[in-house]
Amino acid sequence: MTEWTQANQTYLAAHVARIRARLAAHAGQEETAPPIPPMPDGATAALDRLVALFDLSPFERDVLLLCAGMELDGRFPDLCAAAQPSGRPQPTFSLALAALPAAHWSALTPDGPLRQWQLIEIDGGPTLTHSALRLDERILHELTGAPALDERLASFVYPLPATADLVPSHQAIAHTISQTWLQAAQSGDFPIVQLCGAPDTPRAEIATAVCAQLGLRLYRLPVTLLPTAAADLAKLRRLWQREALLADCVLLLDGDGLDRPNDALAQWLAQSWGLFFVLGEARRGPWARPSLTFDVALPNTAEQRALWREALGDGEETAVDQLVAQFNLSQTMIQSVALNARAQANGRAAVPAALERQLWQASRQQARPRLDDMAQRIDPAAAWDDLIIPATQTEILHEMALHVRQRSRVYETWDFYSKGRRGLGISALFAGPSGTGKTMAAEVLANALQLDLYRIDLSAVVSKYIGETEKNLRRVFDAAEAGGAILLFDEADALFGKRSDVKDSHDRHANIEVSYLLQRMEAYRGLAILTTNLKEALDSAFLRRLRFVVDFPFPTAVERAAIWQHIFPAATPTTGLDAARLAQLNVPGGNIRNIALYAAFLAAEADEPVGMGHILHAARREYAKLQRKLASSETEGWL
Repeated sequence: MTEWTQANQTYLAAHVARIRARLAAHAGQEETAPPIPPMPDGATAALDRLVALFDLSPFERDVLLLCAGMELDGRFPDLCAAAQPSGRPQPTFSLALAALPAAHWSALTPDGPLRQWQLIEIDGGPTLTHSALRLDERILHELTGAPALDERLASFVYPLPATADLVPSHQAIAHTISQTWLQAAQSGDFPIVQLCGAPDTPRAEIATAVCAQLGLRLYRLPVTLLPTAAADLAKLRRLWQREALLADCVLLLDGDGLDRPNDALAQWLAQSWGLFFVLGEARRGPWARPSLTFDVALPNTAEQRALWREALGDGEETAVDQLVAQFNLSQTMIQSVALNARAQANGRAAVPAALERQLWQASRQQARPRLDDMAQRIDPAAAWDDLIIPATQTEILHEMALHVRQRSRVYETWDFYSKGRRGLGISALFAGPSGTGKTMAAEVLANALQLDLYRIDLSAVVSKYIGETEKNLRRVFDAAEAGGAILLFDEADALFGKRSDVKDSHDRHANIEVSYLLQRMEAYRGLAILTTNLKEALDSAFLRRLRFVVDFPFPTAVERAAIWQHIFPAATPTTGLDAARLAQLNVPGGNIRNIALYAAFLAAEADEPVGMGHILHAARREYAKLQRKLASSETEGWL
């Protein structure tokens, strides 16, 4: 037991004894009150702190002590019964008014501090003055010097512990907030602080740093838990404000995931005082109170480089440069990747190339976006040799890969960013008939660059409701930013067709969607690919904003023969296959793959190597699916 705790208990016991003596006198009994001992120099008793915090009068303080005596002194029930005509063994306002000095009726009113701050609870009775009084449990713990979070708040809020040191750019935000609140303390008009940014940004960590600087406790409350009923919201708000006074607390209202304005949040902030953070991916408001908004980003390039060096140690400059160039990770993610690498190394010196691969793959996993509801992650297996397209198109694809690899050097080291960031996103259009290799080309790029590939489900992105499509596109790009994943918008003409003349609000909205997509593609740090079967359906202004346009023509007979030569894996048994004759089938690579796979199943069932007969049968099925007739010239000389 600390010196203060012991002194506080002695001080409280003396005040309870004083009230007990008052009750005894009112009941016609003799009892002498002990003197009130002083607290140690510089120390404040919990009772006196409560009186100051809630501006209690001497009578209201004694009512509080009357109720506390019921919890702390076993003689109080008998004294209460003896001091009241009703013989009730609980304290009442009637007893307090009769037995305690300096009594005043205003202590009973709902807006008086005893009831407004729920310091006492009133049990049901025939009248207000004859209802039993009980000390609130949270206040009892505070009086005895053992404060604990109100259990009615515990299901809504939870404490946020102190976090690791922030990078300089985030330290600057925390310092600005703390200085603003210190200056506002003179007037008591504290602004609400909004911290906006993607979920991976250290918004909560900045809030904890501010509270650490100011000696305050931080609690988090998800906005989705706020009651919608006005009475329940008011009760929760009053409990929180009492807690904020008692424990020097700050509340972080977490609005992540909210798609629309929240009435409960607006009402809470309009009717509350004190210190609040509001978290969200986008700005909210305006509020009824002044507010400050900070856009929180991930650590900048220099800060990420410093974090990697600190986590990996010296001698890993090449790995650090590659990781910083490709990935945009938070401080926590970088530390997690480094821990993973050290754990797998298990104290052994790793081969530099192996360590670099390990760090790269771990960073990919950490940065992997949460797009499962709107995108499909494709595990790329195709390599350059698998892609049979004209040499010009292959050359363009290689140039796309080098743009991605050298992006950091050109933009940052060579300082192209200083000339403006507009148009620096790497975007491409793959145009051509179905099955000509557009998706495979994206796989080849992802495989060559060792990056994740996501095919965007446009049906999940496009919405008939105004503003929803842009919101969905924002989610896609924001989620993919950390790892610079390759985004493949398949059959993009469904969303990005020719912008129409503005005839009504729907036309204007469609143009806004296209403009928003162009804006995000130009700012995206990764590679965004659009595919279309109908290049002519795209607006020419849209095409001018793309860095690469790759046309995938229908394969020639020579290219089809090359596709047939590469279509079967080495482990697949084949016999008598003639690539030149197979190339007579006038279908693109996608259909060739379907035919080859179908033929493999037929051969497997017959327990035979894949032969021309199996492919002929499979070709007939594929042509029937395409509603085309298999011409005799296409199979001439097969069997």
